[in-house]
Amino acid sequence: MTQKNIRLVTSESVTEGHPDKVCDQISDGIYDEMLKQDPDSRSAVESFCTTGLVVVGGEVTTKGYINIDKVVRKVLRDIGYDKQEYGFCCDDVGILSSIHEQSPDIAQGVNEGAGEHKEQGAGDQGLMIGYAINETKELMPLPIVLAHKLTRQLAKVRKEGTLSYLRPDGKSQVTVEYEDGKAIRVETVVIAAHHSDKVEMETLRADIKEKVIKPILGDLIDDKTKFFINSTGKFVFGGPPADTGLTGRKIIVDTYGGAVAHGGGCFSGKDVTKVDRSGAYMARYVAKNVVAAGLADRCQVQVAYAIGVAEPVGIYIDTFGTNKIEEDKILELIKNNFDFRPKAIIDNLNLKRPIYRKTASYGHFGGEDADFTWEKTDKAEELRKQAGL
Repeated sequence: MTQKNIRLVTSESVTEGHPDKVCDQISDGIYDEMLKQDPDSRSAVESFCTTGLVVVGGEVTTKGYINIDKVVRKVLRDIGYDKQEYGFCCDDVGILSSIHEQSPDIAQGVNEGAGEHKEQGAGDQGLMIGYAINETKELMPLPIVLAHKLTRQLAKVRKEGTLSYLRPDGKSQVTVEYEDGKAIRVETVVIAAHHSDKVEMETLRADIKEKVIKPILGDLIDDKTKFFINSTGKFVFGGPPADTGLTGRKIIVDTYGGAVAHGGGCFSGKDVTKVDRSGAYMARYVAKNVVAAGLADRCQVQVAYAIGVAEPVGIYIDTFGTNKIEEDKILELIKNNFDFRPKAIIDNLNLKRPIYRKTASYGHFGGEDADFTWEKTDKAEELRKQAGL
């Protein structure tokens, strides 16, 4: 009898009220406000939050005027930090900001016609990863898709009042069992739900199972699935007063849930000349089109840049043995059909728009929002035709 190959793969997600995600949304909210006034704005904005305090700092270049205080308070109010009893409230939190102009040494490498290279160059060095897999309609790994759906559901039942005792902070974690490479069931579900002290833990656990987990996971759970809901016993003290937040600390949540490698750079608060952001979006766009075209069941794209230089220093792909044609041929098709120069990425994906606060929670990839242009599969048919499939 052939032995089955069993693997357990885990991904986590966090709600929009998680302290790190609060900071991501503030940083991207500030960048969006710049783009509304000046599409050529440059941003490298970091945010920090803790008990009663938000700190915003960084480097920007913009013709617009941004009211930092107004942006921060709106983000917090939209998330749901609008009551003093939470220990962190949009109306009375202290806000400190220290914003200055972008370094001219960086700017000359990015500005077209300046620096040693006349073409618009990359805003930084580094490597970026894009990935796609055909196991979900989103062409994303199943564990991170499920984890994001659970945290979205946590936020939904809180905001709609279905579970009115919930508060903004929260996390999910999903372990999927794979048999011979195919997802067959959910082995373990972990939920941490921020709540008031007016609810009994027994009630909360039953409610979360019925109103959050079952509607999302459905037939993927069975009588052997393990559930850990608020496994410390309670989660009353939450949000920034309990756990300091910082921009860029959820890079695995933002991408592929740990299913593949990560280049190491975060996205939020960074303008699109910074290839940490635009290069990663481009790599996802390419990988998704390769998989949508049927050239491979899985595809990882790595692209790397030197600061101030337009052309990438390297493009590498890995299809994990799922390729339908030679990998060298896939790479050739990629190079012939996709332009990885920063200005071309920005223009082709129409990135100079105020869309980035929406990316700052529940993942930058796999969403159905039309503004997420890197999720389009408009190149798939042409790739398929050129590959002779």
